[in-house]
Amino acid sequence: MPSRSEERVITPQLLREWPLPSPQGSKEARGTVLVIGGSRYTPGAVLLAGVAALRAGAGRLQLAVTGSTATALSIAVPEAKVVGLPENDGGSVLGDVPDHLLEMAATADVLAIGCGLDDIEETQRLLHRVLDAAGKDASVVLDAYALGALSKEPGLLADRPQSAVLTPNVTEAEHLLGRATRDDLAAEAMELARRYGATVSLYGHIADPDGRAWREESGDAGLGTSGSGDVRAGIVAGLLGRGAEPAQAACWGAFAHAVSGQRLAPRFGRTGFLARELVDEVAYTIATV
Repeated sequence: MPSRSEERVITPQLLREWPLPSPQGSKEARGTVLVIGGSRYTPGAVLLAGVAALRAGAGRLQLAVTGSTATALSIAVPEAKVVGLPENDGGSVLGDVPDHLLEMAATADVLAIGCGLDDIEETQRLLHRVLDAAGKDASVVLDAYALGALSKEPGLLADRPQSAVLTPNVTEAEHLLGRATRDDLAAEAMELARRYGATVSLYGHIADPDGRAWREESGDAGLGTSGSGDVRAGIVAGLLGRGAEPAQAACWGAFAHAVSGQRLAPRFGRTGFLARELVDEVAYTIATV
C-alpha cells in the first residue's frame, strides 16, 4: 500500500503535464452527464452535483429526481433535462425505476448516482437496474448512499464494463472498509481502489487500482460544509464527460474542489462559504491551471 511519501502531490505543474481533453465540437462531444439522486427533502444535492458537472465542462446535463421535486428543479436548472422518479411515502426514490430512466442511462456518457438519496435498500435496487442498462463505455461516479449500497454488496461493480470513481468521505469509507479508518488515508484509499476495482477519491487522497496514487494538499476546513461532497462528485462527473480518464478526473476534480474553496476564503473566511458558491468558482479554477 502506498504511504504519503509515495503519493504524487497534485500541483498546477502536474496538471499542466496531464492536460484535460481540449473542448471541441458540439455539446455532445463533451459528454452527457446523468445525475440520479435526491429525495423529497434533499433535491438540492442533485442541483449542486449537476451544475458542478456543467461548470467542469460537461456538454449536456440530465437530472433524475423524485417526481415531487422535478418541476422545481427544472426551473432552478433550466440548462438540464429533468425527469421525475417514483417515490415512496417517505419521499425516497424507489429502486424500481421507470423505463424512461433506463433509456437515458443507456445513452449517457457518465452516470453520477447517490447524491441526496436516503434509502439503502431502494438504492441497491436502483443501482442494479441502472448499471445493467448503462452503456459499456460509460463512466460511473458513486457518492453518498450509493456508496452505502455498495458496502452492503461489495461485488456490485465486479465484472461490469463501466469504469467507476468512488468519492467517499471518511464515514462512507468506513462503511466500504467494514471497519474504522486508520490514520494513513493513502493506504486506505488504495485498499478501497483494489477491493472495488475503482478509482477512489478520499479526503484529498486519490488511488487507482493499478497502484498509482496522488495527494491534494490545498483543501482546508471550509470544504467540510453541507453539499460540498455533492459538488466534488459533480466536478468529477463533468470531467469524465469531457473525456478525462477516471484517475485524471479524480485528480483534477480534487484540485478544482479544493482551490475553489481557497478562492472563496478571502471573501467569506476559512469556514464561511457555501457549497453553491464553490460551484461558481470551478470553471475559473480549471481554466487558470
